[in-house]
Amino acid sequence: MNYTISGIQQLGVGVRDLASAWEWYRLAFGMDVPVFQDEADAPLMIRYTGGAVQRRNAVLALNLRGGAGFEIWQYKSRTPEPPVFSPALGDLGVIAGVMKSSDVGAAYDHLQSIGADLLGRPVAGPDGVERFFVRDPNDNLFQIAPGIDWFGAPGPFGGTGAFGGAGGVIIGTSNIDAARSVYSDVLRYDHVVYDETGVFADLAGVPGSEREVRRVLLVHSESRTGPFSELLGSSTIELVQPVAGGQRRIYADRYWGDLGFIHLCYDVRGMDALSKQCSAAGQPFTVDSGQTFDMGDAGGRFSYIEDPDGTLIEFVETHKIPILKSLGIGLNLTRRPPDRPLPRWIVRMLGLLRVK
Repeated sequence: MNYTISGIQQLGVGVRDLASAWEWYRLAFGMDVPVFQDEADAPLMIRYTGGAVQRRNAVLALNLRGGAGFEIWQYKSRTPEPPVFSPALGDLGVIAGVMKSSDVGAAYDHLQSIGADLLGRPVAGPDGVERFFVRDPNDNLFQIAPGIDWFGAPGPFGGTGAFGGAGGVIIGTSNIDAARSVYSDVLRYDHVVYDETGVFADLAGVPGSEREVRRVLLVHSESRTGPFSELLGSSTIELVQPVAGGQRRIYADRYWGDLGFIHLCYDVRGMDALSKQCSAAGQPFTVDSGQTFDMGDAGGRFSYIEDPDGTLIEFVETHKIPILKSLGIGLNLTRRPPDRPLPRWIVRMLGLLRVK
């Protein structure tokens, strides 16, 4: 069987305090539906945690308008470390998360109303589309961009009704053409929206925006398929490479789970076929749970690869998720066709978990 990508499942965010970070993400972006919340050890990740088992608390939070979630992640066994330098545009790793919006102007007004750290007003990029950047209280950057597809209608969530979940990421790389062996060949972002080099007005305010960079915006020409494809929707990857080089690795001398964007995660089916494709692309699995791994009330198989610059990409094959925990109602996905989306009414039941 070939592998199926439902979409970006979540963007991992390492924080100092999970409760306060998640409260801000609910207020700012409407990320208010927890698929799981779990405190546990992470024994399979010792390759990226200093050779020792570390304990963490994590919540996977969604916005049911559509888009990817956040895995908000806090160390319990050590104090998470910030980068040893201030990351700038083109440094190696995830530079910014991209949030979907149905009304970029209304999204800007909402963030302004809550006192968020806005880096500038909406400005058109090379494709003529207006976007803007905001910094969260943990110094993580997010770009707010128009979404093109939606799972649910705006709900009664105040200003956050202009937001969906995450719709992509901006990643720094040392060689865009080499990086596409992962992002285009494995993750199937096969269409180039723009490939431009220069100093860009829409990046003004982002650290390092005075650099001359090459930037390539990638999308997938085929719609995603799989159980959660209609919820997760379409997504973008923007690769950024400084012309003069000199990038630094954002997670150099730090652990997975330290402060910042710790990984980019995809919801997939057909993990064995995906493993073969990753190996053929020169980026074999570095971690593989090999079987169902319990994450509190959810469970699945997960694996990791590194892109050519060491940025971590996670794959999760979801086996079970809770729907109504108090009644013991959940969903077993191992018995369903891998390329067929779940009925929308089933996915909407996740809204019963919403935290107000």
